[in-house]
Amino acid sequence: MKKIITILTVSHLIVFMAAMTALAHFQMIIPSDDIVGAKDSRNINVRLMFIHPFEGRYMNMEEPAQFGTMIGGKKSDLLAALKSKKVNGFSTFETHYTIKKPGDHIFYVEPKPYWEPAEDCFIVHYTKVIVNSMGMEEGWDEEVGLKTEITPLTRPYGIYAGNVFQGIVKVDGKPVPYSEIEVEYFNENSKFSSPADPFVTQVVKADANGIFTYAMPKAGWWGFAALNTDSSKMKGPDGTDKDIEIGAVLWVRAHDMK
Repeated sequence: MKKIITILTVSHLIVFMAAMTALAHFQMIIPSDDIVGAKDSRNINVRLMFIHPFEGRYMNMEEPAQFGTMIGGKKSDLLAALKSKKVNGFSTFETHYTIKKPGDHIFYVEPKPYWEPAEDCFIVHYTKVIVNSMGMEEGWDEEVGLKTEITPLTRPYGIYAGNVFQGIVKVDGKPVPYSEIEVEYFNENSKFSSPADPFVTQVVKADANGIFTYAMPKAGWWGFAALNTDSSKMKGPDGTDKDIEIGAVLWVRAHDMK
C-alpha cells in the first residue's frame, strides 16, 4: 500500500509540475533593434520563437498562420519571407527585414494552435512588437485587428529600465476587465537566476477598464501576455471539444540610462 501511495504521489507531482511549467509559454517576436535611427543600418533581423523566456526552454514552433508588419495602418504579409531555424534542437523562425519608411512598424504573428496536454487546451498567442523608424513616432498605439491584442498606452520604445508601462487588454476590439497578465523577462544566455519560482513569471491584473501597469526593473526585453479563453472551441486529440487559450502578447524593450 505504501508503495502504491508513493507512486500515486510521484505521479501527481509530475502532473502538477507539468501544469506549472505549461503556464509560462510565450510566443516571441524579437527584432535586432527597436529604434532604427536615420544613420543606423535599416536592415534588421526578426526572430520568432515559442519559449519559456526566463528559463530559456524552447518548444517547437510550426509555421505561423500569419506574420506581417503594419505601417501607418497598412499591412504587409511577410509569411513567405520566414526561414526555419533550429535552436537547441527546436524549430524557430527568422527573417531579415529592410526598413524603407519612417514611422512605427508593428510586427505581428498569429501562430497555429498549440495543443498543451498539461492544461487540456489549445494555446494561440497573438503577438506584437513595435520598431520605430527614422524618428517618426506615429502608429505605435494603432490596433492590428487581431483576435486579442494589447494596445499600448505607454509608447513601447525609448523606455528606460524602471519606467512604468501601461496597456489595454482587448478581445474582439473590446477591453477585458480584470484580465490576468503574465510578465516575463527574456533571460537570453541565462545571465540571471531567480530566487524562487514566482519571480520567473510575474503576474498583474488589469483594472475594470482592462488597463494594466508594470514597472520594468531591468534593461532588456519584457513580454506581457494577457490570457483569456476564446468563446469558440476546437476538437482535441481525443475528438472532444477543447478550450482555446488566447493570449495577447506584447514585447517591450527597456534600456539602461548611460
